[in-house]
Amino acid sequence: MKLSKHVALTSVALAGALALTACGSDDNSTGSSGSDETGTSVSGTLNGEGSSAQKNAIEEVISTFGDDNPDATVNYNPTGSGDGVKNFIAKQVDFAGSDSALKTEAVDGVVEADAAAERCGGNPAWNLPLVAGPIAIAYNLPGVEGLTLTPDVASEIFLGEIKTWNDPKIAAINEGVTLPSTAISVFFRSDESGTTENFQKYLSGSAPKAWTAEPSKVWPGKVGEGRAKSDGVAQGVKSVEGGITYAEWSYATSNNLGVAKIDNGAGAVELTGESAGAALTAAEVAGEGNDLKLKLDYATQTAGTYPIVLVTYEIVCSKGLDADKTTLLKAFLKHFASADTQTGLQEAGYAPLPAEIQTKVNTAIDAIS
Repeated sequence: MKLSKHVALTSVALAGALALTACGSDDNSTGSSGSDETGTSVSGTLNGEGSSAQKNAIEEVISTFGDDNPDATVNYNPTGSGDGVKNFIAKQVDFAGSDSALKTEAVDGVVEADAAAERCGGNPAWNLPLVAGPIAIAYNLPGVEGLTLTPDVASEIFLGEIKTWNDPKIAAINEGVTLPSTAISVFFRSDESGTTENFQKYLSGSAPKAWTAEPSKVWPGKVGEGRAKSDGVAQGVKSVEGGITYAEWSYATSNNLGVAKIDNGAGAVELTGESAGAALTAAEVAGEGNDLKLKLDYATQTAGTYPIVLVTYEIVCSKGLDADKTTLLKAFLKHFASADTQTGLQEAGYAPLPAEIQTKVNTAIDAIS
């Protein structure tokens, strides 16, 4: 992707947000300039941190935002969802990117939603779903294409119970495919990751007897090798024949890895933008008001639906930032949610959210004050 001079690149690389077809103005027009409500170019510096699953979108988005707003700088540090939320709460950044919504129950003695509200001056922090990225089960197995996995078999692979690629359980769901005796090498995220949590939500939701661990941002498995961030696990699999991991789709494609078809019970489904988008159609808003936490059906058996999809939230203060930061934040979010921006992001492997949710996102952005 072409980077504008306005993108602030650092040693920790940029990462960030969204893939929406939501529109950029109050009347849902297709403008994408990201300017404020008066149409004036904005200025200042905005800092964010969090999900690395968003990295392949942010470079494009910041570039186009900078083209329209040459005096504005947006920095984003892809440290992972866990660190993003922690540093947002600690007032180190203006917004966080997280592949899971703020927790409303205590984890390690901290209720994230309460701590975030305190950071926002006593005002709620909102979870705004602004990127939908399919999670691929990516593998490195030369000569094997069109591999199919079921939730139970995938669970057993990642638990280390299935150890070779020609195991009878894999062969049974891949008739006609010649599977080698290569050892399976599992790679998992070593950092706290929303992608990890979403992948576990899929396994526990679709194969509850096989995957009994409570989904969290920390990988619970006892086998395999941990690597930091999406780049790390994808590079790990690329370097080892027989490797397998879970990663956001674009990391699998950019590293030329195989992507497994998923059979939840209604037949094998190939990962495409259309099949991933189908999973979002049935998503429900589980939050209240402008807090747009979504609930996905990971166990869906709807034909043609790819079930492993993560939604990345931009976590923002509903109130509490100073006026200049608020103006810049709203302009940036509007740019992300515009139809023009979304067109480019779909080409990078992101699925659009349903129109109803897109409208809710724009309403929430307008309400930030």
